[in-house]
This record gives sequence, structure tokens and C-alpha cells, in this order.
Amino acid sequence: MQKKKKLAYVPMVVDYLHPGHLNIIRRAAELGDVMVGLCTDKAVASYKRLPFMPYEYRKEIVESIKGVTAVVPQEEKDYEANLYKYKPDYLVHGTDWREGPIKQARERAIAVMAGWGGEVIEPEYTQGISSTEIHARTKMLGITPQARLNILRRLLNVKPLIRIIEAHSAFSALVSEKAQFKPVPGGEARTFDGLWLSSLTDSTVKGKPDIEFVDLTSRLVTVNDILECTTKPIIYDGDTGSHPDHFALTVKRLERLGVSAVIIEDKIGAKKNSLLEPSANLHVQDDIDSFSEKISQGKQAQITDDFMIIARIESLILGKGIKDALTRARAFIDSGADGIMIHSREKGGKEIFEFCKEYNKLPVRRPLVAVPTNYASVYEHELGEAGINIVIYANQMLRSSYTSMLKAAEKILCYGRAYEADQDYISALDLIKLIEGNS
Repeated sequence: MQKKKKLAYVPMVVDYLHPGHLNIIRRAAELGDVMVGLCTDKAVASYKRLPFMPYEYRKEIVESIKGVTAVVPQEEKDYEANLYKYKPDYLVHGTDWREGPIKQARERAIAVMAGWGGEVIEPEYTQGISSTEIHARTKMLGITPQARLNILRRLLNVKPLIRIIEAHSAFSALVSEKAQFKPVPGGEARTFDGLWLSSLTDSTVKGKPDIEFVDLTSRLVTVNDILECTTKPIIYDGDTGSHPDHFALTVKRLERLGVSAVIIEDKIGAKKNSLLEPSANLHVQDDIDSFSEKISQGKQAQITDDFMIIARIESLILGKGIKDALTRARAFIDSGADGIMIHSREKGGKEIFEFCKEYNKLPVRRPLVAVPTNYASVYEHELGEAGINIVIYANQMLRSSYTSMLKAAEKILCYGRAYEADQDYISALDLIKLIEGNS
């Protein structure tokens, strides 16, 4: 009677296949049949960036590797579920998990394996090869429009809440892309998932009023600058979208560039920013049928299923109430809107939460977007728990840059030299080193 081969379980992400992966698989194959627990997009996104390649592509690659017997999905960053399900004789993982965001997962996995006498094998991490470094080099090379275009939809499928921040220039976009915070040393880093190209900040940085005076051609110069030096998905502020025929052309141009989504607001006439206090004829809301037709024409104009049109509803801004906002949300979703942005000037966020409660009851629901400029004291997790899927920090980068620049200018004027001001900001040499190609 043939002796049953032992099972070696190998958890992996494999966004970039490199010799380190092959070394671990070869080591596992020496022990028995190799089962690769391939982390799903959702599992990976729970503790680091979304993989460039979707799960299905990564699975096809791993299945073709010599020595791999089976590939199964690992739905969480922790290993317990699959370990209990398959009860492998061996768990094989490189030594890189001894530190970093999955260190605790390692400790739990060792305890679980001990429950049936399983053994944890840790081949030495392949020196000189790092997925993080490969990812950094890939970012230096850039990303194709098609690869960037679908990232927002993929994020919505795997993350409960997506965090977006405003960028008004290539430099501010670079800062946003690099920004991270680790609540626990060596743990999971918080980062921004994408960039918001605000018409307010784009016009302000050009010294122009936010009245749709800056035309599409000029705004696309900013878009292109940002596309050239970042890899994250972009949501474009389309103001009112202009005439339906013009909006259709805008959709085509944005989609071709690799922008992931456009948000248009249901207002007409001369544009005034929604944060301005209401007065007679300052804000005029479009009628439902007209705005629905604009959405429909935009959807017909796009070529792929990846691009998103998000309808921004101004009912709460105009004091028309939640019922009117919900009526519009239903109509705009029926017209093809891929998401709804609900806007509010109310300071505490109360009406946003009230809207969310009713919106979540709709028979057809699309991702919900919030911009907490006026209710900044509300935490992200509170918005997520209420049903918000995307949070946009719409103007903080430009506002903070104004404060910092003014402070620097005043210090130079005060002291008659730059030394005191220089203590507050990056050195000239470090600034130069930020841009690839300078050094």
C-alpha cells in the first residue's frame, strides 16, 4: 500500500513572482505535496496595498509553477481558517514574517500547527530580493492607464472604507502617495488609497475663482502631471459636468487617460461653491430628469466597465431634506450612476448619518461617498459604520500649504534671514532628492 504524501501549506501573495518564491516552493516540495494558500485581494488589502494583479491572474501564475499541487484562496491575512480546514503537516513561510504586520499572525499560526503536531518550516529569507523594493521600482517606472483605471473598483470590492485625499499638483500628489502612519511600530501602515482632483483647489492654486472658469484643457494639464509621477487611482471633480454632450466627451478623455471616476453635482447655472452660505439664486439644483439624462449619456460614452460616474446630490446643502435626496439617489442610480456622493454643510454630521440610515434601505445601492470638510470631527470608522464607502479629504493639502507658506514668509520678514524659518520645513537638499532623476 502506497504511503500517503504529507501536505506542506505555503501562504503567499505573489504580486511579483521572484526567485524567493521559487526557493520556498522548492523547499516545500521536498516535504510533500505543495498547497499554496494564495491571499485574495481582500486579504492583502487588509494590511497593505492592493496587489497590482487581481487574484485570478496571480492564481494562474502560481498554478503553472513546477512543484505546486494545489492553489486555494486564503481569505484573511491570518492563517488559522485554512490551517484548521486542511490540517497540513507543514507550514512553510520565509523568515520575513518574524517582523512587520504579520508577526502576530505567525505566532498564532505556530500555536495552531502545534495542535496536531504540525511543524512550521522557515526557510531563510532570500537576501537581495524584496517585493517592497520591486514595487518601489515599479512605481518609478509608472503605471499604464488601463492598470490604474480599474484600481478604484477593485478597492471597493475588497475594502470596507476607501480613504482619498486632495492633490492640486504633481508635488502634492507625490506627498500624498508617500504619506503613511503606523499606529504600532512595525505594524500595518495607514495610507491614502487614491487622489481627489478638486476643482476648488485646482482653480485656487491658479489664482482663479471656483466658478468653472478654469477649462477642461487646463485642468487636464494638472491631471497629466499627477499621472506621470503617481500610481494611485484618481477621482476627478467634474463640477456640474456642463452640457450632456460635453460631459460625454469629458468622460471619454478622462477614461482614456486612466482616471478612475468623475463626480458631477446636480446643479445648473453659474457655479458657486457649495460651502458658501445659501442666498437667493446662489445655488440652483438641476431637475431630476435632466441630470439623469446627463448621467446616462456619460455612461453610454465610456468604453470600459471600469470607469465610474458618481452623482453628487446637493439636496441637503439646499435645505430640501433627506426625502428629496433619496428620491434623487434612486433616480440617478436607475440612470446608471456607479455611486452617490451626499454633500452637507451641517457641522456635526447628523444629517449625513440620517441620510445613510435611509440610503442603506434602498433596494439597489451603490457605493456612497462623503466629504467631511464641515464635519471634520467625525471619525472615519463612524462614517464607515454608517455605510460610507469612500471618504474624500477634499482640500486639506492646499489649506495646510497656505498656512505653512504664510508662516515661513512671516518668519523671514520678522528675522531678516531664513534660518528661523528653515527649522520648520524640509531642507533644500532633501527637497531635491524627492524627485527621481535629480540625484
